[in-house]
Amino acid sequence: MSTAEGLENVNPTVHDRLSERQVTVSEEDDDTEDPFDSREIFDLVRNINDPEHPLTLEELHVVENAEIQVDDKENAVKVTFTPTIPHCSMATLIGLSIRVKLQRALPPRFKVDVCIKEGTHVSEKAVNKQLADKERIAAALENNSLLEVVNQCLAERDA
Repeated sequence: MSTAEGLENVNPTVHDRLSERQVTVSEEDDDTEDPFDSREIFDLVRNINDPEHPLTLEELHVVENAEIQVDDKENAVKVTFTPTIPHCSMATLIGLSIRVKLQRALPPRFKVDVCIKEGTHVSEKAVNKQLADKERIAAALENNSLLEVVNQCLAERDA
């Protein structure tokens, strides 16, 4: 850590939040087939808390709707995220939090892929390799201390 406060990015840029997505009548109708789309996935991950700051991943532009791909027919979701700084030591934890949130929220038919946006992190290949390794993810989630930190990232903040 490079500061007296222990934060790597002491003064991150904070962005405005998008408005909440309006839910349509057909989306609330259980008898209507409603495929998942990128905005629905974005709504699931936008409020994940940053592990270092009292801000969400959306407010830090770590996750953006434009960087989410969904293929409902192929049961695939891909979230590409951008760390706030190129040497962010929390990148793996952020990616793990995104993955866990989606695995908990989506039907099990979905293959979830989480990765760092190309060119935005000094160790992107190593972090992406970790985030794609199912055994490593499973082992990480068996670590109670790490799981507690992930759950803190996923906890809802007081308004």
